[in-house]
Amino acid sequence: MEKLKSSITNMVLVLVGVAFITGSILAYVNHVTETPIALQKEKALADGIQSVMGGGNIVVAQIDTVRQNDEKGKELTYVIYQAQDSQKKDLGTAVESTVSAFGGDLKVLVGFNHQGDILGYTILEHAETPGLGAKADKWFQKEGKGNVIGKNPQKALTVKKDGGEIDAITASTITSRAFLLAVNNAYKAYMTTPVDGESGASKKGKGGKK
Repeated sequence: MEKLKSSITNMVLVLVGVAFITGSILAYVNHVTETPIALQKEKALADGIQSVMGGGNIVVAQIDTVRQNDEKGKELTYVIYQAQDSQKKDLGTAVESTVSAFGGDLKVLVGFNHQGDILGYTILEHAETPGLGAKADKWFQKEGKGNVIGKNPQKALTVKKDGGEIDAITASTITSRAFLLAVNNAYKAYMTTPVDGESGASKKGKGGKK
């Protein structure tokens, strides 16, 4: 059998073939893993809503999308979940808020009662240094040093280094600022959903888009 002669044409054909095979494998793997990843995210969100609203049998009665511009004029999108118990009693609102942190996007889910007090929070996604995201998920909880539970962000929550009252994560002021910005932004989005005076349930606010 004659040995294949080395030429630019042959090299290009080989590279194209390898690229095609590699691309096909990656597309297949992506297709296979796409559904499990989506289901995992849905479960994490459902568990998160239950957690930030105080636990129990939580039902999402309504989902709204609110778009607001930040201080730099960038449009940000918030997803608002109106939460009820099994008896259809309104419990408050969970707001999904995303900001840019040190390593990338930081997505936080924050639960508010009718007065705007923080009931709970959880970190849905982050691109921070390994371990730092997990630390942020505990640092600002009721038992943490930077506790925000029960606080009302009517006056923006800030770290002590910026004149506020919240203890920043040790050696991670940037991430702490990003987290509190996400919480403050979530509160502003929450405030666009007026409260129904008769039932106490939140309604779709101005600028909200279903």
